[in-house]
Amino acid sequence: MSSSSPSVSAPTAAQWERVLGRLRVEFGDAVFKSWLKPLTFANAGEGEVIVSVPTRFMRDWVERHYLERIRAIWCEENAGVRTVVVRVHRPATPKAAALGPNGLGVPQSSNGHANGTANGNGHATSAPQFTPAAAAPNGAPAITGGEDRADISAPLDPRFTFENFVVGKSNEFAYAAARRLAEAKTVPFNPLFLYGGVGLGKTHLMHAIAWAIRERYPTKRVIYLSAEKFMYQFIRALRFRDTMAFKEQFRSVDVLMIDDVQFISGRDSTQEEFFHTFNALVDQNKQIVISADKSPSDLEGMEDRMKSRLGWGLVADIHQTDYELRLSILQSKGEKLGAGQVPPKVLEFLAHKITSNVRELEGALNRVVAHATLVGREISLETAQDVLHDLLRANDRRVTIEEIQKRVAEHFNIRISDMSSARRARAVARPRQVAMYLAKQLTSRSLPEIGRKFGGRDHTTVMHAVRKVEELRAGDSSFSEDIDLLRRMLES
Repeated sequence: MSSSSPSVSAPTAAQWERVLGRLRVEFGDAVFKSWLKPLTFANAGEGEVIVSVPTRFMRDWVERHYLERIRAIWCEENAGVRTVVVRVHRPATPKAAALGPNGLGVPQSSNGHANGTANGNGHATSAPQFTPAAAAPNGAPAITGGEDRADISAPLDPRFTFENFVVGKSNEFAYAAARRLAEAKTVPFNPLFLYGGVGLGKTHLMHAIAWAIRERYPTKRVIYLSAEKFMYQFIRALRFRDTMAFKEQFRSVDVLMIDDVQFISGRDSTQEEFFHTFNALVDQNKQIVISADKSPSDLEGMEDRMKSRLGWGLVADIHQTDYELRLSILQSKGEKLGAGQVPPKVLEFLAHKITSNVRELEGALNRVVAHATLVGREISLETAQDVLHDLLRANDRRVTIEEIQKRVAEHFNIRISDMSSARRARAVARPRQVAMYLAKQLTSRSLPEIGRKFGGRDHTTVMHAVRKVEELRAGDSSFSEDIDLLRRMLES
């Protein structure tokens, strides 16, 4: 503790230890261990004291929250101290380096631990270089690393580039936004939030953005990973009491890309950390790219403040594919497979029949081509139907929104055009709500997509319709039987 008459001698390490002791009592063990204990006394002279920290993020945090109190306490210990300066100092190691050029991964220490882990003195270690792993589209190595070295950035698929992405009406907006972001020198919108159903191209665009940034701006540091991996790394950091390294890894990058963010819904502690990471990167004008299966406002189990942050920038949805886009995708895929022997009628048949998602569509073409190659038979419409009988049967059972609208309109004796009209009369509004409810139950379309099919209505209108129908079903058994009858007719 300080004496009643503070000394005016040169600041010393012993004085710093007393300052640390008082900081620990004042701020508590949790804050002390996370933010103050890693500080080390570096130098002093002419009224100035220099303390060092292992990371830039930690320096900024200490300066913002604790620096003034540190200076005040040290002035009490030594009246000659006028200023305290916090500087970043990474102890030199053979592999020490910041996140390097083309950095698609996480720095590792020479002993295999994650960057920023504590050494024997309780201070953080340096940030060594990445190790190359996956090959880039142009043959250059991408920087990733192995799971055993606590790598957090997923390897990029060399097939998933902008050049290999087939653009149509359903995805042109998301594609244009992704391309603009990848080519921009500064942050054009933050975050870019891509959403759509399974297998529609969200992950392809995410990988394409990362590849394009890597090639156009090779010094930018990029991390791409799934929300599940983010959650795993956070839990791992908590388990090994290494949250400082975790924070530094994620908050010292230029571009953070999180795929399938819906998987952190309901995970309060992970959401809390992601929220602070998001804010820290936005404050530093760093780019964030997010993907999910729903729009930010429709993510269940996500805190309101997180939904608000996710919807801050540009939200771009990827709709279900139309026939023309599906046919273009099959033609492009066929060329890459060397499957020029696939008759146009077979491609057209597949584009008509398999409407669920691009992944399933490409898988169907792969099966047809593989069967022809292995069995030695020519590809025909009959062989395609035989090889894909299970897939075609499953797709035949899928119901479209147009079919639902037609069946409901017939049942309630209204015109199909009333489904998208502005009329609010109960005789029209109630059947429209029923059709929206059944579209939500029987199709994989998102709420905004359903709303567009009903005269360009907002997704909140669809949500209201679903809740209203559920309430009516609970209180009116005859109405509920009507809905069940409609559902059975549509599914038969």
